[in-house]
Amino acid sequence: MPNFDPGFDPALDIEKTKLLQRLNRVRGQVEAMHRTVEKDASSTKILQQATACRGALNGFIAEVIEDHIRKRLVDADDKVSAKFAAEELIGIVHSYLT
Repeated sequence: MPNFDPGFDPALDIEKTKLLQRLNRVRGQVEAMHRTVEKDASSTKILQQATACRGALNGFIAEVIEDHIRKRLVDADDKVSAKFAAEELIGIVHSYLT
């Protein structure tokens, strides 16, 4: 059923859906890692699952960063807003990488 809310933005709904799908992947990977540990699997199997978890989380983070760049930098109303958004992003990326 279509949403007739005047404030409804289909693009935001699509972005939200993409983020939720990414989070579902993260949850699935974490659950698989949990099962692997419960089964007393080898460290190799556990590390493979942990790597898959990290990959799923990295995909989620990449989506959020991309969304921030597109909405807060590229589509900024003015240079002051864009500069503020850039500084926010720099802080987030710095904390993510260090």
